[in-house]
Amino acid sequence: MSLTSIFFFFLFLLSSFLPHLSHSLQSQSNFLSLMQQSLSGITSNWNFTASNHCNFSGITCDDDENQNIVQIDLSSSSLAGNFPPGICSFLPLLRSLRLGFNNILNGFPIDLLNCSHLEELNLTSSRVSGTIPDLSRLQSLRSLDLSNNSFSGDFPHSITNLTNIEFMSFNQNPTFNVWRLPEDITGLKKLRVLILSTTSMQREIPPWIANMTWLTDLELSGNFLVGKIPATIGKMENLRLLELYYNLLEGEIPEELGNLTELVDIDLSVNKLTGRIPESLCKLPRLGVLQLYSNRLTGAIPPVLGNSTSLTILSVYRNLLSGKVPQTLGKFSELLVLELSENQFSGELPKDTCTAGKLLYFLVLDNQFSGELPENYVRCWSMLRFRVNKNELGGEVPSLLFGLPHASIIDLSFNHFHGSFTKYIGNAKNLSALFLQNNKFSGGLPPEISKAASLVKIDLSNNLFSGPIPAEIGYLSKMNQLSLQGNKLDSVIPESLSLLKSLNMLNLSNNLLTGEIPNSLCDLLPSSLDLSNNQLSGPVPLPLIKDGLIEGVSGNPRLCVPIYLNLTEPFLPLCPQPSFRKKLSGLLAIVVSAILSILGILLLVKRWLGKKNTFIERDQLSTASSFPYDVTNFHKLSFDQHEITDGLIDKNIVGHGGSGTVYKIELSDGESVAVKKSWRKRSKDSSSTEKKNFERELRAEVETLGSIRHRNIVKLYCYLSSLDSSLLVYEYMPNGNLWDALHNAWNFLSWPSRHRIALGVAQGLAYLHHDLLHPIIHRDIKSSNILLDADFEPKVADFGISKVLHAGMNYTASTTVIAGTHGYLAPEYAYSTKATTKCDVYSFGVVLMELITGKKPIDAEFGENKDIIYWVSNKMATRDGILGVLDKRLSASPFKEDMIQMLRIALRCTCSLPALRPSMNEVAQILFELETCKYDVKNGSSIKLKDSVPITKTSNLI
Repeated sequence: MSLTSIFFFFLFLLSSFLPHLSHSLQSQSNFLSLMQQSLSGITSNWNFTASNHCNFSGITCDDDENQNIVQIDLSSSSLAGNFPPGICSFLPLLRSLRLGFNNILNGFPIDLLNCSHLEELNLTSSRVSGTIPDLSRLQSLRSLDLSNNSFSGDFPHSITNLTNIEFMSFNQNPTFNVWRLPEDITGLKKLRVLILSTTSMQREIPPWIANMTWLTDLELSGNFLVGKIPATIGKMENLRLLELYYNLLEGEIPEELGNLTELVDIDLSVNKLTGRIPESLCKLPRLGVLQLYSNRLTGAIPPVLGNSTSLTILSVYRNLLSGKVPQTLGKFSELLVLELSENQFSGELPKDTCTAGKLLYFLVLDNQFSGELPENYVRCWSMLRFRVNKNELGGEVPSLLFGLPHASIIDLSFNHFHGSFTKYIGNAKNLSALFLQNNKFSGGLPPEISKAASLVKIDLSNNLFSGPIPAEIGYLSKMNQLSLQGNKLDSVIPESLSLLKSLNMLNLSNNLLTGEIPNSLCDLLPSSLDLSNNQLSGPVPLPLIKDGLIEGVSGNPRLCVPIYLNLTEPFLPLCPQPSFRKKLSGLLAIVVSAILSILGILLLVKRWLGKKNTFIERDQLSTASSFPYDVTNFHKLSFDQHEITDGLIDKNIVGHGGSGTVYKIELSDGESVAVKKSWRKRSKDSSSTEKKNFERELRAEVETLGSIRHRNIVKLYCYLSSLDSSLLVYEYMPNGNLWDALHNAWNFLSWPSRHRIALGVAQGLAYLHHDLLHPIIHRDIKSSNILLDADFEPKVADFGISKVLHAGMNYTASTTVIAGTHGYLAPEYAYSTKATTKCDVYSFGVVLMELITGKKPIDAEFGENKDIIYWVSNKMATRDGILGVLDKRLSASPFKEDMIQMLRIALRCTCSLPALRPSMNEVAQILFELETCKYDVKNGSSIKLKDSVPITKTSNLI
């Protein structure tokens, strides 16, 4: 062939190819343009005139010559809207589509079924709903992740036709119709990871599942599986992870599971399993996590487990296990968590659990352990929680154990320990709870306890402690509970206890205390006060009598009352009357006082005549002044009702709300109070329902705040009621509320301040949910209901729609109206009349996100009908995405890792399923430990929270 012929042939080919190439490129650009129009988010940054589409963020092409789009990865891109149709026509060579952590509105993109080259499809956490079509045509598919969505209808059995599939996850799609695993799935010979947790699967685990010997990860947790665990699973020789927790499985754990020599993690918790823990399972050479808690297992822990070199987590609490625990547990492995609580174990505690120096949780409470605490436990410097309560342990406690630097809970209660309580307690800088009650500790209480400044609860009751109550205890500003009853303490009651402004429970009963009851103690008036059965003398302070706490001083025969009381119990004599000389001096004082009073009245009359018009004007402004007020006090007051009523003028108004007007009133002593004035609904226009709701909310506010005391709950001083209005007098919060502090830019909150606010609110809610005889649900937790004092200490306020849960209500409360605020309202509360403590947990999670991101719960930035939870969730897939949600004002903060940890807590709190949310007790404890816990479980596992479920590995850690 001549050169001329070759040249013309080349031109022919080029002329034929270029139009096709041009058409292909235009077609692909057209589809990307459709995406940009249909989905808000990062696609708005695509510029079709400035650059080639292969350079767009999230777009990958095969090579420079053909420029065929082969991958679209827009994970965590804040996409929202309808996915456009025709993707496979425009992008015929597409191999990977990743749209996770977005908001796809129009259900499963049906046109994907035409993508014959598609190998990866990831729609995790994209709020996709509706049914899943027949997937059989996606024969090239190797990875399918449809987890954490809201798919409904029948489970797609068509997955059994995807013969090239290697990874498959439908985790957390609880709205499928109940279904049963089809045997055809065994035909998927390339499948390695099968995750079907929380997908409404029912019936037995079929024995034929063992034919899938190629599986490395089998997760069927959180379903309705019944019957026995098939012994045939022991044939799945490649299995590394087996998770069957949160089901209804029964029978024994098959010994054959000991054949799974590659197994690293097994979790069979929260079932109805019986029998023994198989020895063969405990011999597995790679086993790192063994979780069997909340079953009905019996027998002992096989001794061979003590020889494990790989074990990091052993959690078998709440079973019927017995016998001795292997003494070498943790000697040869890096043990992080040991949970043996609520069983019937006996014998000595294992001595070597801290050998690796990484143990975080040592929880063996409620067993029958005996002997002494091993001396080498003092080397557990990493320890966060140490609980050995309710056992038969004795001997002296190693003195350094009290000073574990990171421990937040030390609980030795209900044992037989003796010896002294050492000064090393001062080293426990992070200790929030110390429980030593019901032992035989003796000696004095060390003054160094004041250095454990984080202490919130101390219970040393029913021991043999003697000597004085250290005045230094008054420096523990966070103290909420002080229980010293049942000892031999023989001092006076220290005046310094009046400094414990957060104290809610004070019990000093059954000691040998002497002297008078300090009047300063009445400034606290905790809801539970017991000074009975001591040797106290002198008059009972009037506030104790007035506030109904008189029973708390019984059994002190030397006490007397300054006024006559018609009481049968306790009987207290009238205090001796003063002598004649004292009477004469008193009479002279009265005469002098009378003269001064008359002079004062004359001056007031003169002043009144000069300002008569002002008083008339004020009467016209407020009809309330013509009605007397009934006053109910909840704290010792330094003011009277006239200071309050006289301060209800326009210049003192600081805010208006749906239930009334708020005033800031400066008192004569220089202090300020906040007064919420609510008009009673008396007009004809007010319906009976409105009146009832108003009265109910007002009653809830008064009854709730009047009966509780906590440093993170706003203090209600008193309640004034008249025929047409009510006045609630609170402590004044000079730094306003958290909403204004975060969103109105009047003050910058550093991260330490935000962390302290989060912890304070969590502790306040934990107190409401867990520390009261009848738990209280707030029902309207939001940043505007969190007030900030002069030191930015948070106070939970506005209890107008709170609900008290009485015994037998199972921590729920029915309501006739939906309470709460849009953006903070738990999703289940929108369609249920049941309010639970988990509703408060959800709302608190939203507040956490506000603190971390600086964003409002509802913002146009999130997209139409989107909230902060959606926005944050979409960013959590990548490190850059996570860093992108942190408040830009904290960009220079050295605490980014702590912020990210708190963000993860917030996501758990806002889980759509209430059962998956932690309790407020747990949240408060985790936030408290956040600064000290710098450890993590090996290979990325994290520690389980009680009440949490599938997805994250957690445990009860109480």
